[in-house]
Amino acid sequence: MSTPSEPGRERSEPGPNAIVGERRHLTNLAYRLLGSLSEAEDAMQETYARWYAMSRQQQEAIESPGAWLTTVVGRVCLDVLGSARARRERYVGAWIPEPLPDRTEWSTGQASGGADPADRVTLDESVNMAFLVVLESMTPAERVVFVLHDVFRYPFAEIAEIVGRTPAACRQLASSARRRVRAAQVSALPTAAQAAPVRLFKEAWEAKDIEALVDLLDPDARMLADGGGLVGTVLRPVEGSKRIAEYLVHIADKAPG
Repeated sequence: MSTPSEPGRERSEPGPNAIVGERRHLTNLAYRLLGSLSEAEDAMQETYARWYAMSRQQQEAIESPGAWLTTVVGRVCLDVLGSARARRERYVGAWIPEPLPDRTEWSTGQASGGADPADRVTLDESVNMAFLVVLESMTPAERVVFVLHDVFRYPFAEIAEIVGRTPAACRQLASSARRRVRAAQVSALPTAAQAAPVRLFKEAWEAKDIEALVDLLDPDARMLADGGGLVGTVLRPVEGSKRIAEYLVHIADKAPG
């Protein structure tokens, strides 16, 4: 299988170091496509399994190993999104993307040391939780096209090969995805700038200070909760700053310690 070179990448020999060096890029891409670090890791492992299943001669025939790996992980993620969409339609309650664990200190906003593979995910606005929630509203094809083009800057001609559509169809999918983003009014506030209000919110929650929580929330705030199928949680949205604050304090009362 021959694939075009990736944007800004020259042809390279498919040596072990070059192939392993793609892990960070693949993890970043797969996490944004799937919204789950564990699923992203699975997709990356499947991609590498397909690479190493080829003979040396087949590997050497590939013009750009990095582009080949990106194409395969994109297709794997597209398949996962298709099956996940069916599962999530049967899911009881809200489905919320899986946040990156222990990536940001509450008080400083500085990234802490994380274990592999979390430490390979580059933090930027495309892993903002609100942004990931909007991605969940997209069809699998919309999401793959949007992330590849608008986040990773891949040309539509290369994306078309990954999703099995024409470049023109990919442009339409990207436009549809952008309309979803605009309609959701995702905040453009940089992640670092969110650290202070998040810290204040955490302190108010730990102090079980309902008034402080209400002051920090928009009066018309709407909260969704997802127990991941592992713990109990509210199945319907909690609406209004006061009700949300009371619910959060109720959770704090049950928290260990």
